[in-house]
Amino acid sequence: MVTAMKPNILFIFSDQHRHDVMGCAGHPLVRTPTLDALAGRGLRFTRVWCQSPICQPSRASLITGRHPYDLDLFYNDKSSATHASREAGDTSGAFDPEWPTVMKQLQAGGYETATIGKTHYHGIPSPEDIKAAGGRYDFRNYEDMVKRFGWDHVLEEFDKYVHSTRAFRTPYSDYLEELGLGKAYREQIRSVFRLTPTHWRGETSVVSQENDLTSFLADHAIDWLKKRRRDKPFLLKLAFVQPHVPLIDDPDWAAFYANADIAVPDLNRPIKTNEAWSWYIDQLMKHSQAATMTADFVREGSRHYFGMVSLIDQKVGEVLAALTMQHELENTWIIYSCDHGEMLGSHGLWAKMNFYHPSVQVPLLLVPPIGMTGRQSNRLSELTDVTATIADIAGVEPPAGCRGKSLLSELNCVTGTGHELVYSRIQSYAAVRDTRYRFTMEMNSGQACELFDLANDPDENENLVNEPGRKGMVDDYRDALKRMQDNRID
Repeated sequence: MVTAMKPNILFIFSDQHRHDVMGCAGHPLVRTPTLDALAGRGLRFTRVWCQSPICQPSRASLITGRHPYDLDLFYNDKSSATHASREAGDTSGAFDPEWPTVMKQLQAGGYETATIGKTHYHGIPSPEDIKAAGGRYDFRNYEDMVKRFGWDHVLEEFDKYVHSTRAFRTPYSDYLEELGLGKAYREQIRSVFRLTPTHWRGETSVVSQENDLTSFLADHAIDWLKKRRRDKPFLLKLAFVQPHVPLIDDPDWAAFYANADIAVPDLNRPIKTNEAWSWYIDQLMKHSQAATMTADFVREGSRHYFGMVSLIDQKVGEVLAALTMQHELENTWIIYSCDHGEMLGSHGLWAKMNFYHPSVQVPLLLVPPIGMTGRQSNRLSELTDVTATIADIAGVEPPAGCRGKSLLSELNCVTGTGHELVYSRIQSYAAVRDTRYRFTMEMNSGQACELFDLANDPDENENLVNEPGRKGMVDDYRDALKRMQDNRID
């Protein structure tokens, strides 16, 4: 075997993985030996913000290195726009295959690129799409569009909710049908369907670990590694769909965590401050089914969430073993991260869509091929930095307009400069943080919504935004947010 002149890149990207739900992040219960071992021979970044605490805008920022306001992408679809956005005539767009992306840069630099799992560069097919497809819409129809973003090979999966109906087909739903498991699986997904009273109920899957969606995707990644071209270095993005809700884990890990004594976070509700933010907080609480938010309910849901994380960890280990068998591990950079976090009951909320750190902060591991003495970096970072880092590893320029900064300098120093401010946005609300404070504003009205002193209040329980003595600070952060958006990259 001829070793590629350029290093390979294995980018493992999960969905909705809370940053502290890993052993290496200090969690006392969660079993993640593979991720812990990676942290032990690489860098673990402890202050990384996603550019939006919701799937599509975050993923758009990741592949381009731009912020959501550069891309006109602030939510997953039009139906989720806030009243403030609608009243302001917000025309937030969608994914554009013409965007410059880091994958296109790597293709031009001689890389073979593959994505296996959830890209979410598209929405849910409309009733018209389903009708035009003869009553069943196949998600493989999206694969040619996804390739236009810079992927040579695509296996497209999506949230488990699309598996609840035979109106949609995905590679995984076809796999379960072949095994005779489709009907039982569909019924289970429907029983905990989103935005119903059972939305956040934790359950044990009717599907075995061997046939779980996470296992299915890892198996396809291993198969691709066996069949890939050997005359090119590769970028493989293994994009797991979990631990995104529904909170359903495989029977083996469910049994492991069944009696786990899980500490439940403080279920205190978010603080309402003004008309714009109070309305939004009400929507978050409604989405979280706040009436069901008891300690026991959160504890049970967390057990199944932990099980999903542990299965991801287990399957990452199998992918790494496959690379070892191919003698490629010593020529492969490994990156682990996700699109946004998960509240898991903190502040009385599930899911994401806010700027509390369980929602907006993401895990990030960066492991060089030959390893290093593992350590953590508290550099203030963004997911856009992963964009720049991938380009740097590959020896290519980052995509045009990339706002990220390569993290490779961290390999040789204790702490780099990072960003003075990191940015995130959800719908018409934007937030920034520096090394001390976090600030949130409604962008259409200019109303200040949140100000937290992260040094003295790391759990973000005391909102200082309306304190008279903070007015100058609030004005400074408001001006910084306005300057950022005035400096939009087209």
